[in-house]
Amino acid sequence: MKLPLSWLSDYTDISGVTPKEFDAKMTMSGSKVEEVVYLGEEIENVVTGKVLSVTDHPDSDHLKICQLDVGQGEPVQIVTGAPNVTEASVGEICPVALHKSALPGGVKITKGKLRGVPSNGMMCSFQELGLTHGCVPYACENGILFLPDGTPVGEDIRKVVGLDDYVADFEITSNRPDCLSVIGLAREAAATFDRPFSVKTPEVKGVGDDIGHYMSVEVRDPDLCPRYTARLVKNIKIEPSPAWIRERLHAAGVRPINNIVDITNYVMLEYGQPMHAFDYACLSDGKIVVRRAQNGESIQTLDGVDHDLTDKMLAICDHDKPVAVAGVMGGANSEIEDDTKTVVFESACFHGATVRVTAKALGMRTEASGRFEKGLDPRMTLSAVDRACELVEELHAGEVVNGVIDVDSSDPAPKRLPFEPDKMNALLGLAIPADEQKRLLEKLDFTVEGGEVVVPSFRTDILRMCDLAEEVARMYGYDQIPTTLYAGEMVQGEYTPKQQAEREVSLICREAGFDESMSHSFISPKFYDMIGWPENDPRRVSTTILNPLGEDFSIMRTTILPSMLDSLAHNHAHRNPSASLFELGTIYTPTVRDGKADQTILPREEKILALGSYGSRSFFQFKGVIEAVAHELNIKGLSFETESGNPSYHPGRCARVMAGDQLLGVFGTVHPTVCKTYGLSGEVLAAELHMDVLFAAMDPTRLYHALPKFPASTRDIAVIVDDAVPAASLQKAIEQAAGSILESVSLFDVYKGENIPEGKKSLAYSMSLRAPDRTLTDEECDKAMRDAIAALEKDFGAKLRG
Repeated sequence: MKLPLSWLSDYTDISGVTPKEFDAKMTMSGSKVEEVVYLGEEIENVVTGKVLSVTDHPDSDHLKICQLDVGQGEPVQIVTGAPNVTEASVGEICPVALHKSALPGGVKITKGKLRGVPSNGMMCSFQELGLTHGCVPYACENGILFLPDGTPVGEDIRKVVGLDDYVADFEITSNRPDCLSVIGLAREAAATFDRPFSVKTPEVKGVGDDIGHYMSVEVRDPDLCPRYTARLVKNIKIEPSPAWIRERLHAAGVRPINNIVDITNYVMLEYGQPMHAFDYACLSDGKIVVRRAQNGESIQTLDGVDHDLTDKMLAICDHDKPVAVAGVMGGANSEIEDDTKTVVFESACFHGATVRVTAKALGMRTEASGRFEKGLDPRMTLSAVDRACELVEELHAGEVVNGVIDVDSSDPAPKRLPFEPDKMNALLGLAIPADEQKRLLEKLDFTVEGGEVVVPSFRTDILRMCDLAEEVARMYGYDQIPTTLYAGEMVQGEYTPKQQAEREVSLICREAGFDESMSHSFISPKFYDMIGWPENDPRRVSTTILNPLGEDFSIMRTTILPSMLDSLAHNHAHRNPSASLFELGTIYTPTVRDGKADQTILPREEKILALGSYGSRSFFQFKGVIEAVAHELNIKGLSFETESGNPSYHPGRCARVMAGDQLLGVFGTVHPTVCKTYGLSGEVLAAELHMDVLFAAMDPTRLYHALPKFPASTRDIAVIVDDAVPAASLQKAIEQAAGSILESVSLFDVYKGENIPEGKKSLAYSMSLRAPDRTLTDEECDKAMRDAIAALEKDFGAKLRG
């Protein structure tokens, strides 16, 4: 809400209050000010000047040499090419930007020469002053702004065109619709600065006659329209509004149009009550019917857009058709035209939630709907329509017909709440006397009588004692409330075991050189095609978003792999030679019925650890990161089993990650076809691990052993086996055969090539042997070696490599 500070003077006096002080104190009292700006801040050294003479430029067909009186003694010479500057312009008054002046947009003006003739400034158009044509309707669209007769010469242009005012931009919370008005903010300012506040009751003289002879109003749905007020004005004269209205509207951010439209906008800003004006000639039988729209009805609104209405929307209709969408926008079929002679002013109160639903359904958000949806005071409609008619008479824009149609089904009884000073003090932690609390409430138009607080009708947000306490606190001064320590028992927060496990996993991944990434939980159905899932894959069944941002964000993902590959592809496309990423993201598995996701049941959410890498890690280095994660979480019995049926991974370089008989996830080389789809080259590695299963497999008991006192013996085994035999299977066989003295075994070499038969590979393992109570003998170590080799020969047909 933009508030010109000069407008406040109609209701309260804030003289002596600086803009900075106004900003600070209004914010502290609960009316947050975003900023206070001076309208003409960017304009410097621009004054009014009178054209003394206009002559042709000797070296140009279109340039003119002008002499201007700017109130500084000697005339100022300016060369201009404006088409509306001619010899007939002598005597006209216009804005003149002198030497070393500034205009909006950072434009600087200095003296110079045009075609060899000195020019000591510039004559300005209204656009160059940051004005619109509605602000100066008498101005030429494409030329110099000639000001009205009688404009003083040498005057600062900011004062002449209404730019010498400060405007406060307020952030109004949704519970304070009363502050979406000049009167509401003036009331707050008066209370804040302890100044008198008054609103003059509008006075309408009228010209006789009776509105009942012209029209009638029927409200069929009073639950959606508790009050509807209308007045009639005849013999309308459509013309520009006077300067003071145009200037106030422009300062408040509203474009001036004509006197009738400007009056409705002016009253909306002043009272916070949206209004609408109908062309009476367009109303069939002079009757207005406020009713729910019928399914299939349509209306073209003032913006020229056709809308289909439903029975959940409230419409303003005549005998035959809708002429406005209640609380949102009027219809083009009743728009005020230049030849309009009789106008109906509407001032009504509509059900806020209905206006909100209607505006959203029609894709229309207007100044009116933004106010109605917050809930307005039904008591305001009559004073607002009277104020509009008062302005009509003041501007000589028409003749107001006597009488008002006021269909009022609202509850006239004011809201009353118990006055409980002790409870309010206890809540606030203060000791404000009851009389002082009463005084603070009365500053805001509350009244206290008979042990009760009478809530003013415009304060729709006041519902209980704590609301009254807040009013007392902000008028008392938030900055005066003493700081106190929390009196309750302090509870120290800590991470849950699952959260701690996730933190440990993240730390291991970062220590391994992986950067954390984050991606959206909603994806495109096309992502499943990109990772090679077949059409009948049950994992494709996903929860669909009802109001997606677009097709690319239309479903909740059931796998995190596409998101990880998309992040890797983004890095690859930006020429990063390598990238290693991890993400702790969520997947959403729906309840499936008849092959479709049941949208009435929330999907099951599961946290997944996704790893992805290209350009810097081998398959076994990547596997080592998974082993490090399992070691950090104290997961026992980690093993890897061949997985050849996952379409997203290379069938010969993919493994299931197991902990005993529990499936932790999958990892491997991404399938070349999938890599090509994402524009990735080289070997791309990925892993998907289920955090819930990892957490369940954790052994909470960690055993620590003393450092060994006896040395270890190491032995290496190199065997030749079929290419299809998994290295992990051989390692498991060695662990089982070597016995209790085997401390660890690790694969350190895989070789295929010269001296290795076709279809075979060489695997080399390093064995560490140690006993806790003695130094092992060569015989014990050799026996463990022989047992391991025998097991490999028996189970896998391995041959010892020479």
